[in-house]
Amino acid sequence: MQAHELFRHLRMPELGDVRQYVRTLPTNTLMGFGAFAALTTYWYATRPKALKPPCDLAMQSVEVEGSEHARRSSLLNSNELLIYYYDDVRTAYDIFQRGLQVSNNGPCLGFRKPNQPYEWISYKEWVIVEQACYAFSMVVVPLYDTLGTEAIMYIVNKADLSLVFCDKPDKANLLLTSAEKGETPILNTIVIMESFGMDLVERGKKCGVEVFKMKEIEELGRAHRQKPIPPKPEDLAVICFTSGTTGNPKGAMITHQNIVSNTSAFVKTTEKTYMPSSDDVLISFLPLAHMFERIVECVVLCHGARIGFFQGDIRLLMDDLKALQPTVFPVVPRLLNRMFDKIFGQADTSLKRWLLDFASKRKEAELRSGIVRNNSFWDKVIFRKIQASLGGKVRLMVTGAAPVSASVLTFLRTALGCQFYEGYGQTECTAGCSLSLPGDWTAGHVGAPMPCNMVKLVDVQEMNYSAAKGEGEVCVKGPNVFRGYLKDPEKTAEALDKDGWLHTGDIGKWLPNGTLKIIDRKKHIFKLAQGEYIAPEKIENVYLRCEALAQVFVHGESLQAFLVAIVVPDPETLRNWSKKKGFEGSYEELCRNKDVKKYILEDMMRIGKESGLKSFEQVKDIFMHTEMFSVENGLLTPTLKAKRPELRKYFQSQIDELYANAKM
Repeated sequence: MQAHELFRHLRMPELGDVRQYVRTLPTNTLMGFGAFAALTTYWYATRPKALKPPCDLAMQSVEVEGSEHARRSSLLNSNELLIYYYDDVRTAYDIFQRGLQVSNNGPCLGFRKPNQPYEWISYKEWVIVEQACYAFSMVVVPLYDTLGTEAIMYIVNKADLSLVFCDKPDKANLLLTSAEKGETPILNTIVIMESFGMDLVERGKKCGVEVFKMKEIEELGRAHRQKPIPPKPEDLAVICFTSGTTGNPKGAMITHQNIVSNTSAFVKTTEKTYMPSSDDVLISFLPLAHMFERIVECVVLCHGARIGFFQGDIRLLMDDLKALQPTVFPVVPRLLNRMFDKIFGQADTSLKRWLLDFASKRKEAELRSGIVRNNSFWDKVIFRKIQASLGGKVRLMVTGAAPVSASVLTFLRTALGCQFYEGYGQTECTAGCSLSLPGDWTAGHVGAPMPCNMVKLVDVQEMNYSAAKGEGEVCVKGPNVFRGYLKDPEKTAEALDKDGWLHTGDIGKWLPNGTLKIIDRKKHIFKLAQGEYIAPEKIENVYLRCEALAQVFVHGESLQAFLVAIVVPDPETLRNWSKKKGFEGSYEELCRNKDVKKYILEDMMRIGKESGLKSFEQVKDIFMHTEMFSVENGLLTPTLKAKRPELRKYFQSQIDELYANAKM
């Protein structure tokens, strides 16, 4: 056997594995030491090259002189922050126009019907609402249908919306009901994309609202062609209302410069290792109104790439991925957790789990040396099916919107074999303010400041965080920071200080290599009866590592001395988990079983202790709920974050019972 033939058969990622394998071969397979030397030489010559980091990964951010220890990206040559990457792209309108040119009017938007291939609309044919608004310097105000009637009417009035586009007639009916009651006096036009009956048009006339089909509006546009009135960088592009985890939604005013600077910073960060092209395809399944999704779409549109939309049902997402074969896949941690749990759930023997873990460790060793690939021995033998389930062509993934467990992120980085970035930010800084750098594939941090902004930490005395020790509330300043909240100077002053720093409400810590780690949250903290401060989201993220659990809501009160939790066991893993403990039954029966609950609580305590939770941070009792928290039942925001006030209200009787039982 020739050395190169043996190596092609072997495809091991480590030289030690080659040596070990050679020892198992029959003596006549290799012709002595010379053949082994040839094999070793070939292994070194064909070993995959590491991605070259764009800067020294030991110093990913640098302190800006005279700015209260603020730090900026090491990718910048000076303290001047990045506003735009391409000279001819200064607005969201320019982003689309550049994509149109570089793609040569190629396919832009894709959609599919059940069990059908994707159909594509080209750039020039797409005159849908958002780009049409940008072309004429109009401001887009996205409305989530999951916000609820009250919040939608609040936004319509707050933003003075006279024209609203709806995809379905039932949403138009909701708006007309409010118009009939005189609750939305400024609303005068509704455009509906799907077909509807004339009764809606008649109903609208009676309350002074014109109702149009989308096709009618397109025909009017063709008949009365208007020359675009492109926006200026400082003009408003979007008023993005928060999805309202507390109180009335606030309208974050985002300018074209905000969007372009944030988009440019992402391109700048990945320019040496990943540059989008018209060959790229993005899968879009996150809410279009969410700025994380908007910025990723801007990155691909600017380079003439395509966007394929999922069918609208998250349960069909895996089918859409196989049909679309995307190269760019933005995700949120909740989806990553489900992927991770499903992979290990299907590894139903100790041998399979050991193999997954062993293969992941081998590839993790490659990641530490900067190698990202999907063609190693372990990919072909262990991870091929996992990669194929996402379509088999994913080149880049990025996660944001919520914290992700380091163990989940590291495993999926190894299993998926693509560049996988983690970012941090919020709507008020357009989307991101920090992002992991190419070459740094370690987990447990959210990267360095993006090239469009500086980040500083400020003291939070009541929680004992000191900026002098490199800990404190994360504050952001740069051209990606929003203009303020629409018609709300009081809330704007709470978020933006007099020097233009955005106060995020999150607690961060600088790591020695200049990356940022989010360690706590200021916004959702509360006190227990003895005065201990509790950050529930941190605790929930720890407990979510319990194999039997899919969702956790931790609750505490200033009049109570301890925490309780509502937990939703994972329907896919609970029965197997319970069987190992000696319990059988349906999902519902197991959720009602007091002994199963006892074992789950013990598992939560164990994982909490291993993760360093203090005794007062551990929950004392749980209630097992059988229905997942979801956007549809009003317990999650459209970006799948917990709506804490709604959860508290929904489970009030169970919470009261947990506290009452503890006193008995």
